[in-house]
Amino acid sequence: MAITDENIDVLLVDDSAIDAELTLHGLRSGDQARRVLWLQDGDVALDYLFRRGRYAGRSDAGPRMVLLDLKMPRVDGIDVLRAIKGDPATSMIPVVIMTSSQEEFDIAKSYDLGANSYIVKPVHLHELMGIAQKTGLYWLSTNRPRIG
Repeated sequence: MAITDENIDVLLVDDSAIDAELTLHGLRSGDQARRVLWLQDGDVALDYLFRRGRYAGRSDAGPRMVLLDLKMPRVDGIDVLRAIKGDPATSMIPVVIMTSSQEEFDIAKSYDLGANSYIVKPVHLHELMGIAQKTGLYWLSTNRPRIG
């Protein structure tokens, strides 16, 4: 997907093409998230968020929300979350963990690092679209973000 100077509603970070496709469909069907950027690994997501590498010239404000998988190669979701919430420039971006992990350690660690929500991906993939739609509706339409 080409990056433009247009503000991104949702940054989706997930290495599964199937999960990403269903999530994108759900987000877009809810009509809250028209501009979604899907990145397949945490390393590239960090480059995007912190304007490094090929994203160094990015001039948009960044995403309104991050949907983040935990189990990814290279840089996992925990490290991405830690970086987002540890930097004042990105710490206020809502981060929703959406992963297949039901491990108590992953849930606790995510919240300890500042995750705003933790969603376990459903076993039936078609249900993922509905969860994505509801998540987008809440975080982009219903939730009132802190300004500044």
